[in-house]
Amino acid sequence: MKEFVISEAKAETAVLVGLITNEQDEAKTKEYLDELEFLADTAGAVTVKRFTQKVNGPSSVTYVGSGKLAEIRKYIEDEAEADREVGMVIFDDELSAKQIRNIEKELKVKILDRTSLILDIFAMRAQTAEAKTQVELAQHRYMLPRLQRLWTHLERQGGGSGSGGGKGSVGLRGPGETQLEMDRRIILQRITLLKQRLAEIEKQKNTQRKNRGRLIRVALVGYTNVGKSTLMNLLAKSDVFAENKLFATLDTTVRKMVIDNLPFLLADTVGFIRKLPTDLVDSFKSTLDEVREADLLLHVVDISHPDFEEQISVVENTLKDLGCAEKPSMIVFNKIDAYRWVDKDPDDLTPPTRENVTLDELRRTWMAKLGDDCIFISAREKQNIDELRDVMYKRVRELHVQKYPYNDFLYDNYES
Repeated sequence: MKEFVISEAKAETAVLVGLITNEQDEAKTKEYLDELEFLADTAGAVTVKRFTQKVNGPSSVTYVGSGKLAEIRKYIEDEAEADREVGMVIFDDELSAKQIRNIEKELKVKILDRTSLILDIFAMRAQTAEAKTQVELAQHRYMLPRLQRLWTHLERQGGGSGSGGGKGSVGLRGPGETQLEMDRRIILQRITLLKQRLAEIEKQKNTQRKNRGRLIRVALVGYTNVGKSTLMNLLAKSDVFAENKLFATLDTTVRKMVIDNLPFLLADTVGFIRKLPTDLVDSFKSTLDEVREADLLLHVVDISHPDFEEQISVVENTLKDLGCAEKPSMIVFNKIDAYRWVDKDPDDLTPPTRENVTLDELRRTWMAKLGDDCIFISAREKQNIDELRDVMYKRVRELHVQKYPYNDFLYDNYES
């Protein structure tokens, strides 16, 4: 079975390909390719070139048009002649088996799409048995409809004297088709086994959740790489792995926190991303149960990111898909220390852009919209963390009184 795994030891070079369409303008495509480059970097690849094409929509045959594909091939060939081999071409959308087969035939290098790249990163990041099982399940689900392209090098052979294509060859199948069916059966069996394993792990986790007692559950959610794990480490004094990479954390980590004698549980969850593969969402349902069962969601946002508002929308839509849109929540705008803005020239009569807005203006705008349901902090520089703790204490206390009105022990703490 063919796998796309990028070695961390040796950085491969990558070419990125994206489309400019009626639904996705040039600026948006650039943002998506910036993120795709960050994904490639996280996987250990170095981006050397980008190609974009303005079209109505992707070609069902080769994603980009034949002329653009020939341009990409020419670049790869020129790089090879200059002893600068291109290791792979990564496309910013999920490709069908037909598209991958045709593109590989034309470019003759490794082809990845956004989904397979994310799956590679998840495979690299998975640490626990649950995460590894979830990733493998997603990989097999992704692989299943694309099996056929792995056998295009095998021609159909009838076998025997009737293999010339006449009536004698009807009903006889060649080794390629036989192997394809065999691989499909193996993958389906493996998927069934992995689902059973996840069900067993989920039973164990449900037992653990029941043993947590009468404690309010708070979950950190947000786009990938917004600083959730750094904030988790700061608040809960834990040691969750955190670095400036996408999907640095895959496994849900739960820690007990106490603020002014008020105990509650704080969970760090896997980050969301644009175009998150459906197979990954399905495979990580058990991990995302921490989000479903949370009493309060802290939506962490990277305020320094130029496209943070769309990231908010991506997270909110994902939460909606998980059935969590109506849960009590608040937005934690992180990385205020990294926020940058440009003072607009008085002679510039063009409308101001996001880059011309000061942090104070953003603060006033969002607080006017959300009131006490948002706060601005820097987890790295530990700015406004005491204010965040105060807000968390207030929200958790309110939820606890509503959910456990007869918990005398905590009532005593409230009064003290």
